[in-house]
Formats: sequence, C-alpha cells, structure tokens
Amino acid sequence: MSDTSLDNALAVIGRGADEILKREELAARLAAGRPLRVKAGFDPTAPDLHLGHTVLLNKMRQFQDLGHQVIFLIGDFTGMIGDPTGKNATRKPLTRDDVLANAQTYADQVFKVLDRERTEVRFNSEWFGQMGAADMIRLAGQHTVARMLERDDFAKRYAAQQSIAIHEFLYPLVQGYDSVALKADVELGGTDQKFNLLMGRGLQEHYGQPPQIVLTMPLLEGLDGVNKMSKSLGNYIGIAEPAIDIVNKTMKIGDALMWKWIELLSFDISAGEAHKLREEVASGLNPRDIKLRLARELATRFHDAAAAEKAIAGWHAAVTGQGDTSLLPLQDVAVPADGLRIAALLSAAGLVPSNSEAMRKLRERAVRVDGEVFEDPQRLFTPGYEGVLQVGKRNFARVRLTPGA
Repeated sequence: MSDTSLDNALAVIGRGADEILKREELAARLAAGRPLRVKAGFDPTAPDLHLGHTVLLNKMRQFQDLGHQVIFLIGDFTGMIGDPTGKNATRKPLTRDDVLANAQTYADQVFKVLDRERTEVRFNSEWFGQMGAADMIRLAGQHTVARMLERDDFAKRYAAQQSIAIHEFLYPLVQGYDSVALKADVELGGTDQKFNLLMGRGLQEHYGQPPQIVLTMPLLEGLDGVNKMSKSLGNYIGIAEPAIDIVNKTMKIGDALMWKWIELLSFDISAGEAHKLREEVASGLNPRDIKLRLARELATRFHDAAAAEKAIAGWHAAVTGQGDTSLLPLQDVAVPADGLRIAALLSAAGLVPSNSEAMRKLRERAVRVDGEVFEDPQRLFTPGYEGVLQVGKRNFARVRLTPGA
C-alpha cells in the first residue's frame, strides 16, 4: 500500500472515531496489505436497530469499502447474561426465544448498511455453547475482582453499595474471548465499551494472538439532543421506520447536533465538504437545506430513492402548506363520539406533551389545521375528520379520527 493510500485509509477509518488504540499498529497492519478481520458485537436485546446502532455499522461498511472483512457478531450467548454497561443496575437477561427472535430481526436489518457479500455473521454461542464449566472457570481466572472494579459502572455501583452479581463479571471476559475465537484484528465499539474491548486485547495476548486494535465511536445523541439515542427514551429513529418518519424526525434535530449526525451517519457528505458547509452556514446558508440533504440520504439508504423523494415531498407539503399532504402516512386517533377539542386532540396525536402545552401553542398562533393557522380552542373534532395537524414548523401528523376513546 502506498503512503498516499495508507493516509487516505487512515483518514476514512478515523473519521468520527473517538479513539484508536493502537493507531500505529493499525497503520502497520494496513500497510502489510492483508485484509483485516474487523469485528463488532451486538447483543440482541431489542428487536429493532436504530440510527445509534448504525454508527458502528457505518464504520464497518467503510472498512468493507477499503477491502476488509467484517464480522457482525450477534451475542446470543452474552445476551442471556445481560451486560450492565452504562447501567446502574443489573440488566435483565433474555430468554433463549427472545434472543433468537431478536437476532433474526437484526440479521434482516444490517444489510441495509453492510455489504452482504463481505460480511461474516456469527453467533457467539458457536464457541461458548461448547464450553464446559471448567473452561469457563479457567477463563474467569484471567482477571481479578480488583481489575473488574476498575470498570466505571462497576466501581460506581460498588461505591454506592448496589449489588453486582457474579455473572456480570463474566460479561467482559466473554466479550473479550469472542475476539480470541474470531482472531479479530480490529474491534469496534462505543466509548462505553472501552473496558470490554481492551479485555479482548489482553485475552488475545494470553492466547498467543496479536492483540486487536481497538476503535471506539462516540455515542449518538438522539432527537432530544441530550441523551444517547435509545428506544426506551423515545428519542430514536428506527431504520425500519417509514421513510416519511425518518425524514420528519431528522428534520427535528437541532442545528448544532446536525453536524455530529453528518460526521457519524453520512456517506455522501465528506469531512471536507462538511467543513465547507459549516463555513457557508456561518455566512448565511440555511442549515435546513443541509439537514434535508441528510434526511434524504438516510431515507434512501433504509428504503430507496423513490420512497425518499416521496417522503421529502410529503414533508414539504406539511411544512409549507403547499403540495400533496396525502403523501404523509395516515394515523388513526380514537376520539369520543362527541369529539375532542383541539388541545386534547393535539395531545392524543402525540404532537404535544400536554393539553396545557397545546393551549400555549394556540396562543402563540403556532397551531395549524390543514395548513391554516388555528385559534378556536372550543371547536370539536368528531369521528370522521381527516386532515393534517401541525404544531410549530416541525411537528405534524395526518390523522383520521375514529370512534372509541
């Protein structure tokens, strides 16, 4: 590999990365010209992937595009242990049926990002299912309790006198041994996984293998711009969601967060172009246009170009009041036979958190019904109504009222 090609490869791999340990080892292995085995593990703890998961998937795809082999490891064995990473309490283990059902859904979704032909899908029950109790005890003997308590979440729980189950100490060892079983050259993970990733390096050395390079990626903030994207917090975009939802939700993120999303999620906007766009925004370019470009890219990736364009058209129609709002998905909202007033309806449709917030938006003339500013708090909307409700510039829904609430 030429110096220029090596520099370009390192730039691609390093884009958005929080840390690369050890970068000089990575450069040496890339320079050798051998395709690297690049591993990332996913515990099938929920049936759907969201954009936060794709931060790692995108990096895996970049390795593929550079000619390397990626291993999508489904932790069907570790998923039944329960990883406490980032938690202040033990995570409930999954049943075997839960794990298998979620794992199949994961496998169905990852190829929206990864190249199927250059992806090795593995399950860590392949090797752990063959281990006996003696093997597991020998593995547990590789580290001390004191070493495990160096992990931040364990240390905090221990200091707070919160319980730590013995099996939780096995999780980092099990994840680390995955790298031994797969002979990984590189392992990817979020910044909250650094302890476990380094465990892999140590175990590989113990078993006589070259220790893997560790690459950590930042955790992606969700739609609220504050917390890590999480289904439990409702601040996520699922990659299986309809294209219009991907577009609409992407357009709701803050302008500052947009740049991080571009860095971690976009293939179309290079690092150099993103820098140039930042300068143009500072000079007056509307960031909405850049955000719309990102929304189009994401909708295309997880659906197709036609679905993305239809979603963009629906978004424009709702935001500007011009165009075909029938392109928006129809949401059924159950209401009493005598109907609901606008504040309760906006709340029922999920456009505001409360009736009082809806009334505040009414007073601000920030509520639109079918494209027109709406100000009558007493009007009743009864079953049979179908139209577009909107709060502010970013929150809207095409609803059909049905009897039943």
